[in-house]
Amino acid sequence: MYRIAMEKLLKWKASKRRKPLIIKGARQVGKTWLMKEFGRQAYADTIYINFDSNSRMAELFASDLDTDRLIMGLELYAGRKIEPENSLLIFDEVQEVPRALSSLKYFYENAPQYHIVCAGSLRGIALHQGTSFPVGKVDFLKLYPLSFKEFLLATDRERFAELLDKQDFQMITSFKQTYIDALKQYYFVGGMPEAVESFADNKNYNEVREIQKRILAAYEQDFSKHAPNEIVPRLRMLWNSIPSQLAKENKKFIYGLVREGARAKDYETAIMWLSDCGLVHKVSRVNSANIPLKAYEDLKAFKLFVVDVGLLGCMVGLRQHTLLDGNDLFVEFKGALTEQYVCQQLKTIEDLDVYYYTNDRGSCEVDFVVDTGEQIVPVEVKAEVNLRAKSLKTYQEKFSPELSIRTSMADYKKEEWLVNLPLYAIDQIAKI
Repeated sequence: MYRIAMEKLLKWKASKRRKPLIIKGARQVGKTWLMKEFGRQAYADTIYINFDSNSRMAELFASDLDTDRLIMGLELYAGRKIEPENSLLIFDEVQEVPRALSSLKYFYENAPQYHIVCAGSLRGIALHQGTSFPVGKVDFLKLYPLSFKEFLLATDRERFAELLDKQDFQMITSFKQTYIDALKQYYFVGGMPEAVESFADNKNYNEVREIQKRILAAYEQDFSKHAPNEIVPRLRMLWNSIPSQLAKENKKFIYGLVREGARAKDYETAIMWLSDCGLVHKVSRVNSANIPLKAYEDLKAFKLFVVDVGLLGCMVGLRQHTLLDGNDLFVEFKGALTEQYVCQQLKTIEDLDVYYYTNDRGSCEVDFVVDTGEQIVPVEVKAEVNLRAKSLKTYQEKFSPELSIRTSMADYKKEEWLVNLPLYAIDQIAKI
């Protein structure tokens, strides 16, 4: 299975300013597979160490963090010599031995010749008292579920993915049915690697759904295992309220939908925990459209999306024929799935900050507003081919952006100030 993140790992290996690398991302998005595959492709030897329930590693890192002593211990554990330039050291579930995380600072300062990649729940790390996080001494890589482009590659549609990258929209429009069919499949299957692999192998939607149920059950178990006891019930209620939050016309998060009378201070820690674990995307409101958007962030108003569109469909028990046939009953929730899909794709684009806009009266709402660092681009999301975009026009008249994007099932079309970008090509927004 091809992951675009592999190219970033190869760049990291070649960099002269390389630091130990921490891969962040929700559980089951493929961090362990990616690290091992990177070792297999790019190194002569891979030393894989899982810190979960590993008493020997806990003891090794418990005393002083002298890098020569640690390397000797790791060599004894692996049963072979670690060659700095030819060996990849993988620390998995690194949060289970917080001092292993602290050691990265010393590897960077005293033994930068060693190539070290790590993965683990950073929320677990943050909750360990007395652990110093190696701020400024590590590189980060965020890993998400497979994007729609990666889904095309995984399901033998490489040429269609290439065509999107070339932005040959005349040709793309000729084959749009292939893209639309693939997009409907992606709405159901999502991008969790195990679900995609199963679907690619045998096209069995029922099997995909069982995998998604298993992943969701594992997430709920993680709440009990890793979160502080006092927030576990709130985590569950908050997590399970997200589909109903997204099904609303106005998708702004409302605490009262979690539990009657609920207030922000009761749930702030739970939201932060889910966000740090990579299980939710928190998209804040902005009330202006100037660079940088972060300066205009309204911290009290936000939308919450889950990590994966397929998991969202599973949470609401969406059936495959409802999705693939485009049933009228499904129209209400299709808006939520489509917005979830767009958010998920935008999050995979590097150096793109994602917000949404409403004016102070609430009479104009733009689904997403992205900051590329050079310009602010509003993005209106439509589930079908209905192209009325009153809010986008109001926003355009007020802020006059160079470019506005409307994404829907309609074909690509460039008008004066507006680009109609098909949903299946939303990842091209950065290039456009």
